[in-house]
Amino acid sequence: MTDLALVLDGKARDLGGGMMVRRILPQAVRRSVGPFVFYDHIGPVDFAPGEALEVRPHPHIGLETVTYCFEGEILHRDSLGIVQPIQPGAMNWMTAGRGIVHSERVTDAVRASGQRLHAVQAWVALPQADEECDPAFHHHPAADLPVVSQDGVTLRLLAGRIGALRSPVPTKTETLYADLSLDAGACYTLGADLAEERAIYVVDGTVYIDGQRFSVGQMPVLHPNTDYSLLAEEASRVMLLGGAPLDGPRTMFWNFVSSRKERIEQAKDEWRAQSFPKIPGETEFIPLPE
Repeated sequence: MTDLALVLDGKARDLGGGMMVRRILPQAVRRSVGPFVFYDHIGPVDFAPGEALEVRPHPHIGLETVTYCFEGEILHRDSLGIVQPIQPGAMNWMTAGRGIVHSERVTDAVRASGQRLHAVQAWVALPQADEECDPAFHHHPAADLPVVSQDGVTLRLLAGRIGALRSPVPTKTETLYADLSLDAGACYTLGADLAEERAIYVVDGTVYIDGQRFSVGQMPVLHPNTDYSLLAEEASRVMLLGGAPLDGPRTMFWNFVSSRKERIEQAKDEWRAQSFPKIPGETEFIPLPE
């Protein structure tokens, strides 16, 4: 059997309104992979005309949100005044820093027509030195991201570098994130030098890692300094994620991440008092869980 650090199975979570996700990180047995401290697989879910994703304004601190769509579209709005449709293949990287508020909805046109939504959403913990940095949002359309296709494997590099490929997405810590599509029977070598901590998440299909079979919803966590061979049993899609280990433990509560527990308590008080910055044109909000 393949020598792996761990295999994580996604856990079903109901976000309300018929929106079910698989939550892979965090889990009690593994809190992070590189800087990734949260990982959700959304859908695929079909919205009929008139139905839509509706995530009301909510806050974040101490992290960066990473939204990546395979199908469908999400409309991002935030307290910086940014309004950005998130479309398949694009990279959308929001830095919360000392505090940001955003909502996730759809345009009127998407609501009217309905859509199939399929996406993954991750949180990357900021380095301790950057936890209170200025909030920011970086959008990179699919055409700006490096893509290479060879021998039945198509790799889109979302963050970091692989060989001569380098993503234009700015990161504050060593981060690796890539989208790999494999034809049936295609192979890909996961080099030992890709990242100190790394994992594979199976989005579609079935793959083998050195002979061990993995299917949708599973995240095999790989050992460092080890080569692995990835083989697709059928047409498959996986996400490769990882990077440098965290520079210390993190506390997570709701949408807040920090190396300091007292900072989490401060953020709770600020959200209760509604003293976070507001999203222009939005008045709704998600109350703090008590």
